[in-house]
Formats: sequence, structure tokens, C-alpha cells
Amino acid sequence: MKISPLDYFKVKLEATISPVGVQALQKQAPGTFLLVDVRIGPVPTRIPGSIRIPEPEIPSRMGELPKDRLLVLYCWETWCSLATKAAVPLLEAGYRVKELFGGIAAWEAMRMPTEKGEGG
Repeated sequence: MKISPLDYFKVKLEATISPVGVQALQKQAPGTFLLVDVRIGPVPTRIPGSIRIPEPEIPSRMGELPKDRLLVLYCWETWCSLATKAAVPLLEAGYRVKELFGGIAAWEAMRMPTEKGEGG
């Protein structure tokens, strides 16, 4: 299936949210979304308020996630595909999902708050 560059960028905007966009949601609409850390292995830091479900566990643990809130998935950085992989079964199951563009690397580069992660 071939899509135009315009359609690609429209879809990308619908499927992703920036760290600044998450921060705006935290202020304007708290409780309407949930941050989900889908990284595999030890994670030295995490975004406060996020829950952790490693990407391979998403299909078996979907029941732990609310269907009435937007799920914002994040992984390591821009070239990490774990959040993208985790989004597919969630979307197929009817969840509303966005990917945190740039992952935790973008979050930390913008000096946004973090806390100690598992194994960190």
C-alpha cells in the first residue's frame, strides 16, 4: 500500500505525542491517559506515574490496562521499535494508543522529571 507523504505525516501526527504534548496533557487533562514503559531489561530511569509492561508481555497483560484512557507508550529512543510493536496488538484490541516520540531519551534530553527505574 502506497501512501502520499502528506498522508504519512498526518498519520504520524495522530500516532505520536511529544514530551511537551505529554506535559501539556498532565496539566490540562490529568487522569485521561496512562504512560506505559514497554522497554525490555533493566531500566535505569522511568517517567513518574508510568507503569511498566515490557513489550513481549503486552498481549498477555492487556487486561491490566484501562480501555477508557489514552495509552502513551514509550521505549528507549527514536530508533527503538518496542513502543511501535506494543501498539499493534493494543490497537487491534480497541485501545487508544500514542507513541511518545523519541522515547525516554527525548524526555530526558528535555530535562523532564524522571525517577529511578527497575534495575537502575
